Amino acid sequence: MFFPLFIARRYLIAKKSHNIINIITLISVIGVMIATGGLIIVLSVFNGFEGLVLGLFNSFNPDLKVTVAEGKTFTLSPEEMQKIKQLPGINYVVETLEETALARFGDRQHIVKMKGVSDDFTEMTPLDDFMLNGHYTLGSDQRPASVIGAGVAYYLGIYPEEFAVPMSLYLPKRTRKVLTGLPDQTFNNRQVHVAGVFAIQQEFDMSHVIVPVALARELLEFEDETSALEIGLQRGTNIAFVIKSLQNILGSGFVIKDRYEQQVTLYRVMKSEKWAIYFILTFILVIAAFNMVGSLSMLIIDKKKDIAVLWSLGAGKPLIKRIFYAEGLLISLSGGLLGLILGGLTAILQQEFGLLKLGGGEGSYIVDAYPVQVQLTDFLMVMATVILIGLATTWYPVRQISRKYLSGRMNYLLMR
Repeated sequence: MFFPLFIARRYLIAKKSHNIINIITLISVIGVMIATGGLIIVLSVFNGFEGLVLGLFNSFNPDLKVTVAEGKTFTLSPEEMQKIKQLPGINYVVETLEETALARFGDRQHIVKMKGVSDDFTEMTPLDDFMLNGHYTLGSDQRPASVIGAGVAYYLGIYPEEFAVPMSLYLPKRTRKVLTGLPDQTFNNRQVHVAGVFAIQQEFDMSHVIVPVALARELLEFEDETSALEIGLQRGTNIAFVIKSLQNILGSGFVIKDRYEQQVTLYRVMKSEKWAIYFILTFILVIAAFNMVGSLSMLIIDKKKDIAVLWSLGAGKPLIKRIFYAEGLLISLSGGLLGLILGGLTAILQQEFGLLKLGGGEGSYIVDAYPVQVQLTDFLMVMATVILIGLATTWYPVRQISRKYLSGRMNYLLMR
């Protein structure tokens, strides 16, 4: 066995001449274990919430979104649409038309974002899993229907028993520039029945009303204009290749965004929060690891005769220092590995069985239990952090060895 590690292992598990050294060493191991386990658990919970939030956004956002670089709407020829649909890896191509509108129901009104979508939208976007009331359908050309966010339904007072009563949508007429004060001459309006209410995420729930694209074009006085193409891809498709192919078809006047680019601010905030949490908890780990300074300092004092013996037998300063570096590393590794095991098991149990419930398990949340996602990269990062902190906190007491004990007093220590 590697000699310094062999001696360090004996020092770690052997009984010291003063029992307080064993106690302080045990406290050091437990402190590192608790801090490491806590770091793994908190990072795993954060991963779970991050995955939940991004999953909610991704359930509404498409794999790729094509918009015009300048202006609000564009028109594609049938040939261009056909080329896009024939690209390998593309499952769905949905034409969407979005605009701010006024929704009215009875004596209530609310500003909404009307989103007109073509037929494939109901196949591409799995809103069925997020329906609170009613069902997910946009009706037919003869009898169009809509689905609305839970916040919109709340502000308009639309409840399931009132789905038979149509909601009215108002948009200013594009072809009339002068406001007369008469609603019929100033606004286009259309009544549409509500088929269902969805709840995805507050940003969508408070504003979105989804209607057929034909109805949106009618209200906006458009023929075949589109504000965006939303594209659904097959699993495993090379996104970069599809984006390049789309750019070749559409030209430089269009912007193509993947899911990350559609929510770039959200992704950045999530990553920043995770790093902030990591550094805060790492600081707690540093504080816990400072017990190792006292433990090693007392161990060095307790083993000064051993140091003198090794020195007299020809052990150089580097070898003696490596023994105590190994000792500090063993303390940090022992606590770190125990923390990884306990924290990892706790996170896995929560991930698989949902032991800790949200809100007492009353079912008022999207998920019943705290979401947890265990990632191997977190374990590797935390273990590397433990090792680095262990080496850093070991440096100071080991540095004192050469100043205090590796000197001409060795013979005196041996004589005693």
